[in-house]
Amino acid sequence: MLQPRIIACLLVHKGGLYKTVAFAKPKYVGDPLNAVRIFNEKEVDELMVLDIDATREQREPDYALIRSLAAECRMPLSYGGGVHDVDQFERIVSLGVEKVAVSAAAVNDPSLITAAAERVGRQSVVVVLDVGRGKRGPEIKTHNGQRATGLDPADFAAKVESLGAGEIVLNSIDRDGAMQGYDLPLVRAVRERVSLPLTVLGGAGSLQHIAALVREFGIIGAAAGSLFVFKGVYRAVLINYPSRDDKARLLHDALAIR
Repeated sequence: MLQPRIIACLLVHKGGLYKTVAFAKPKYVGDPLNAVRIFNEKEVDELMVLDIDATREQREPDYALIRSLAAECRMPLSYGGGVHDVDQFERIVSLGVEKVAVSAAAVNDPSLITAAAERVGRQSVVVVLDVGRGKRGPEIKTHNGQRATGLDPADFAAKVESLGAGEIVLNSIDRDGAMQGYDLPLVRAVRERVSLPLTVLGGAGSLQHIAALVREFGIIGAAAGSLFVFKGVYRAVLINYPSRDDKARLLHDALAIR
């Protein structure tokens, strides 16, 4: 039986693990491999690792880091950052990564989605839609939110699905690190247009925020960064994740209310 997934998202910056607020003000929170080891012990549903430097710096993915992460990780692993051709998809999957995420590359050349799905399988192709405020409403932005595309997220999500993507990650730039809850109207607009697996990122500050997402949308991926690396009002660095019992109770109650 399918269940909602609670996903930890780690941002790699300058080789370390950082957390941002609205894609800015990166704060160092530790070593990526050490974080993976802790998340292993906590039996996380899935881990998403995003290199936020690679595309902006126009460099290749850090294959050595990816190899180390995949070797250490005991849960499904998704990686994104610097990927722009099908050979890179194939190489990353060969290192033991289940899903490969693209953002700017999918916007620049949507045909990459189809080519990658044919090479590594649809289930391994993830498209990240970073969404921020635009002149006419929400729009997709790339390169850490620095480049506006003018693309409507719901319209582009539908296109991504038709091209063969296996999953969409919907990431709210304005909610990033704010810990005030997910952008549910944005999620609703995209969910109405696509049926493929959808993961939501940006804004989770409590387990209640995850419960609210699941109550409205059911089988969905609830991803979070700050929630799982900070603790308390002073944002002390402490890697955490709900226990198996707490997670089961949270999801059961949220789904029961739907």
